[in-house]
Amino acid sequence: MTQPPCSPYPSGATGPRTIEERWEQFYRYGPYAVLTLSVLVGAVAADLIMTRTEMYVAGALAVAAYGLQIWWGRTRPRTAPGAPAGVAYYTLRTVLAFALSWFNPFFSIYAALGYFDIEPLLPKRFVRAGLLTTAVTLAGSQSGGLPPASLMNWVAFGALYVVNTALALFFWHVGMREEEKARVQVATIAELERTNLRLEQAMAENAALHAQLLVQAREAGVDDERRRLAAEIHDTLAQGLTGIIAQLQVVTSVTDRDPATARLHLERAAALARHSLGEARRSVHNLAPTALEHDELAGALEKTVADWAEQHRVRADFTVTGTVEPVHDEIAATLLRIAGEALANAGRHAGASRVGVTLSFMDDELTLDVRDDGRGFDPATAAPADRTGGFGLGGMRVRAERIAGTVEVESEPGGGTAVSARVPLVRHPVNSTAPAAGQAPVSSRTVPS
Repeated sequence: MTQPPCSPYPSGATGPRTIEERWEQFYRYGPYAVLTLSVLVGAVAADLIMTRTEMYVAGALAVAAYGLQIWWGRTRPRTAPGAPAGVAYYTLRTVLAFALSWFNPFFSIYAALGYFDIEPLLPKRFVRAGLLTTAVTLAGSQSGGLPPASLMNWVAFGALYVVNTALALFFWHVGMREEEKARVQVATIAELERTNLRLEQAMAENAALHAQLLVQAREAGVDDERRRLAAEIHDTLAQGLTGIIAQLQVVTSVTDRDPATARLHLERAAALARHSLGEARRSVHNLAPTALEHDELAGALEKTVADWAEQHRVRADFTVTGTVEPVHDEIAATLLRIAGEALANAGRHAGASRVGVTLSFMDDELTLDVRDDGRGFDPATAAPADRTGGFGLGGMRVRAERIAGTVEVESEPGGGTAVSARVPLVRHPVNSTAPAAGQAPVSSRTVPS
């Protein structure tokens, strides 16, 4: 009665696709089989219910029905559902079936075809009318033939017509709902396929992005390690070599006049070389500076300032403000490196007569200030980092930024230089070598020139 629903399965699959193929075979060969069955059954009962003239007329109508089926078998493949040719075929077949059933009720078997292929043949607005028309032929045959011969036949015809129309309309509505459900299912599966395709594309993009991020992370790690080693080399080897050169220059100038002084400077140069070698090894292994092995930050800074003052023969004041607390190794190492670089710059470039270093402990921040009274410079015209120099200021800033800190430089020609580093105060558990928290809030040391 209704057209089979569209299959939600792809071509070549089993299940609903097999049902569609069987319906297609029924539309092609079923009318011939049903018409032939009607002719055979009607011929058996012809002598009982038909006159000879009616037999001839029924035979002619049956031949016409076969001719109609042959024409439709050639036309149907080229006809779209609901096309005028399909409407004409359904109408002519219904009229022939009604006429045949008028002469012989057993031809209602042929008329029942109108329930099965109505949707492919008629537009949707004509389907109900086609069902009601087919029900007339079937109800008349079931009630004893057309026209009804008695009042009881008319009553039976009316009752059977109601039953036929009710069943036809009920199954038509059921078929419509099933067809709609099938369409929704097909649309849902299609949407799922599109979603799966988009998901696969997104996963492929994510995989590519993940690979790209891994490459970038690897490159960033390599670059960060290069910067770390460059800063370590600058803060250890370069400064040590500079000190060694300075000591050797003094040895060259006083060797003949003062052998004792020359020997002293040679010993200092050797000590600097040994210290630089140790620092280089520690840098390779990413360890804390040697000065922090046995001292906390304040003690290590005090020794660094004292060593620098003794090496350069410049007065250096070291001051600690606030309550001294144990500091995380990374924070301590960073501030110690920044102080070493600032002092090295003051010794090489400033020509200062006095340097002051202040370490300030605050609630959640550490501040390191290195000031000198040297010749100063214009920070706006400072040379960028290159192969010959200029790494110091940039290196200090990079070190501070790695631990969420900042470095500011204030200077002017003839006005000295001030380097200020501010970093978070990340506390470290107290160990046996650390000074206890809560010691005297201010301490200082002065190394005269």
